Amino acid sequence: MSSTPPISPAGSGTSTRPYLIRALHDWCTDNGFTPYVAVFVDASVQVPTEYVKNNEIVLNVGFEATSSLKLGNEFIEFKARFGGTSREIVVPVDHVIAIYARENGQGMAFPVPNEASSGSAAADAASPEAPVARATHLSLTEAPRPDAEAAGEPSEPPEPPAGGRPSLKRVK
Repeated sequence: MSSTPPISPAGSGTSTRPYLIRALHDWCTDNGFTPYVAVFVDASVQVPTEYVKNNEIVLNVGFEATSSLKLGNEFIEFKARFGGTSREIVVPVDHVIAIYARENGQGMAFPVPNEASSGSAAADAASPEAPVARATHLSLTEAPRPDAEAAGEPSEPPEPPAGGRPSLKRVK
C-alpha cells in the first residue's frame, strides 16, 4: 500500500478556503440554517452587477435558492433567480470573503483578495472605469482605562461579555 507523504507545514500546499467553505456550507445545511456567502466582485466574478454594492455582493447558496450548485476548489458555480430571471453565477473561491448562517451570523471571514492575487483585477485597475477595491482590516483596540487604574490602583479584570460565542454580523 503506497501513500503520499503529507505536505509539510512550510510548503505552500493548496488553499484551505474551498474546504472551509464546503465544511461551513454543510454545517449550515445540517443544522437547518441558510448559508450565505459574501463575495468581493471584480471582472473575474460572474454575478448580476445590478445587485453589487461597494464591490461586494451577498449570495444565498442554500440548496433551496440554487440549482446545480458546485462548490469546487477553484470556483463556486450555480444557477439562481434574481428578480424572476435565472442567472448563471460563477465566483472564484479566492473572492469569497465570508460564509455564514443567515439566522445567527455564525461563520468565517476570509481576507479580501488584492490586485496581485486576483489576476485580471490588476489589468482592470489601469482602466478608468475599474472599480476601486475596498480592503477590510481588523485590528485590536484597547478599552478605555477605568479611573482607578489610571490613578495607579489595581482594578478587577473586566467581565467577559454575556451572550456566548462571538458571531459574524452581516453589514449592508
